[in-house]
Amino acid sequence: MAGSRYSFTAEVWEHQGEAAWHFVSLPEDIADEIEERYAHRAGGFGAVRVHVVIGKSRWSTSLFPDKSRATYVLPVKKVVRAAEGLAAGSAARIELIVAL
Repeated sequence: MAGSRYSFTAEVWEHQGEAAWHFVSLPEDIADEIEERYAHRAGGFGAVRVHVVIGKSRWSTSLFPDKSRATYVLPVKKVVRAAEGLAAGSAARIELIVAL
């Protein structure tokens, strides 16, 4: 069973820290809707399970709330970035389905 489906384009950015994590920030309206509909079911750290499609890459992961950005962030794995030719600053077209 699947939850709500969202499509958007967002810029890939790199977290400045010890590890080279890459994320996209969800648009505010989508993040607000996900929080309203699914935050009560969130896991540890407020994580919301999702299924993601970028190009031909498909995987399951979690969205994480980012208070400093006032949105959810989506981690983008290295294997996906390599397969889809993405780097920090790239625009990614994202299909997101909230997992139920």
